Amino acid sequence: MNYRALGHTSLQLSEISFGTWTIGGDWGNTDDIEALRALQAAMDAGVNFFDTADVYGMGHSEELLAKATQGKEHNIHIATKFCRSGDILNPATYSETSIRHYLEGSLRRLKRDYVDIYQIHCPPMFILKDGSVFEVLEKLMDEGKIRYYGVSVETVEEGIYTIEHSNAKALQVIFNLFRQKPIESLFPLAKQKGVGILARLPLASGLLTGKFTPEHRFSENDHRNFNEHGEKFNVGETFAGLGFVKGVELAEQVRWIAENRGNMTRAALRWILDFDAVTCAIPGFRTTAQVEDNLKSLKVPSFSKEEHQRLREFYRIQVQPWIRGAY
Repeated sequence: MNYRALGHTSLQLSEISFGTWTIGGDWGNTDDIEALRALQAAMDAGVNFFDTADVYGMGHSEELLAKATQGKEHNIHIATKFCRSGDILNPATYSETSIRHYLEGSLRRLKRDYVDIYQIHCPPMFILKDGSVFEVLEKLMDEGKIRYYGVSVETVEEGIYTIEHSNAKALQVIFNLFRQKPIESLFPLAKQKGVGILARLPLASGLLTGKFTPEHRFSENDHRNFNEHGEKFNVGETFAGLGFVKGVELAEQVRWIAENRGNMTRAALRWILDFDAVTCAIPGFRTTAQVEDNLKSLKVPSFSKEEHQRLREFYRIQVQPWIRGAY
């Protein structure tokens, strides 16, 4: 396993770490026994960081992490998030009373005394500009309830604002072959200011695994069914803002990335790790086999300068015009 510093912090995180939305809910049926096996397989391979949120299965993914990491609390780092179990447009959701309530709930479910990284979960820009939420997080740092804080953002503009107007040490952004906008201005600023980048949805909700056909149908309790067009939350969280059929078509156009890299999954994750502004990619998983396959991305060749340029042009010409929603 390779490890990278989270910006200007003391945390060294595994390059491939894992998000736990998929084992909490909204991705179809889940299997807790297999999820725990997969978490153990990840840790056995050297993974030392997991990302979660209080709304993933209404706290279920946090509870699974507590079981999996029992006795390893000082070696396995956890980031969780808050605000989306409330009304994200209501300033009261970000009051000190509310944030303390959210945090205590997460700590109870995680069975921990503190959280390594506490993240605001995709708040609107006016909350970031108000700034009082950052004052509360600074207070929680001083009290030792959290080690660092960060923001999970939907847009590059929100990310830049966070870096320039807070002491956030982590920025979670949607970044993959279909969402390359952060490369232009966000990544250089994050590197300059010492803010670590956590690349979420690195496989574009599974599109970049190359395993889907246009005829595929997702189950009713899978957000790839009920949020394809942003019906429930930001459209960018599903298929990187692309419609499913269009996304499958675009994935076919980059199937060449798998040459000499095993498969598209490993290649897509390797491409992300080629950017030194990125601390780690955090793919989701439901099975041990998926964990093991994701980790094989660490062994495949990096992309050449010419390949990177080819993929940048592909994004600019073929992908960017089809992305929906602010990003």
